[in-house]
Amino acid sequence: MLSDSSRHISVCICTFRRLPLLKRLLHALEEQETDGLFTFSIIVADNDGARSAEALVAEFAAEKTIAVTYCLQPQQNISLTRNKAIENATGDYVAFIDDDEFPIKRWLVTLFRALNEYKVDGVLGPVKRCFDQTPPTWVIEGNFYERATYVTGFVIDWRKGRTGNVLLKRDLFAGDARPFRPEFRQGEDQEFFHRMIEKGHRFIWCNEAVAYEVVPPIRWNRRFMLRRALLRGAMEPQTPGFGPRSIIRSLVAVPIYLAILPFAAVAGHHKFMTALVSLCDHLGKLFAVVGLNPIKEPYVTE
Repeated sequence: MLSDSSRHISVCICTFRRLPLLKRLLHALEEQETDGLFTFSIIVADNDGARSAEALVAEFAAEKTIAVTYCLQPQQNISLTRNKAIENATGDYVAFIDDDEFPIKRWLVTLFRALNEYKVDGVLGPVKRCFDQTPPTWVIEGNFYERATYVTGFVIDWRKGRTGNVLLKRDLFAGDARPFRPEFRQGEDQEFFHRMIEKGHRFIWCNEAVAYEVVPPIRWNRRFMLRRALLRGAMEPQTPGFGPRSIIRSLVAVPIYLAILPFAAVAGHHKFMTALVSLCDHLGKLFAVVGLNPIKEPYVTE
């Protein structure tokens, strides 16, 4: 285990008009324990051309001893914003956490210990849902916004790669001006992990390095969920490995889900919505294949 406190982690946050959540995250990072194994700083990459996060970040930085860097990426694009954060990162390691998340106190040190214990290039941790307001019963019963977890040490494949809770070696980004590809509106993190794994890099899961994701009321709005599913499906043809088999699966799945819907409605609203979201995922993919774009906006935020 490395015990050199000169090891430094740049914690990167990409943000877009989520000031209360960003504030919560910054204060949670302030409380991170390091066990003297490393130091860390914070990079906030603002994807809002109006610089809405700048004043909040400046106020936080003025009050705390943690080094905080604010940078702007005015073009709304998550990949460009991630790349901007990396440009400003100076650490031996780069951590990513989303602006609507907040970690446990030992989040960063747990990721760091796992990375060195398993001698890998990166470590991902679980993101558990958190409701500040009580959601409808069907959201809970349908396990919406629940994510899969794995045992610590589990080697992930690229499909499980994401940047909501991850610690990576800085060397992964060396020599690449755009490690995250801006043509991806979604799935840019999976595509990144695909390229890295193809190069021989290894990434594992650490189930103890927990972060919580705030699920606000807009995200249990039915229209929001269906539009996001359509966009998610529309982005799949850009992912590695997409081909005829994926198209055939969707062609088969669409009529099956259409047939299931009436029975799902009788079984309960959570089952109906689960089937409807899956149907929209497959429809979005098929629309994209024939050149149709049901969601014009770059991202579904409302």
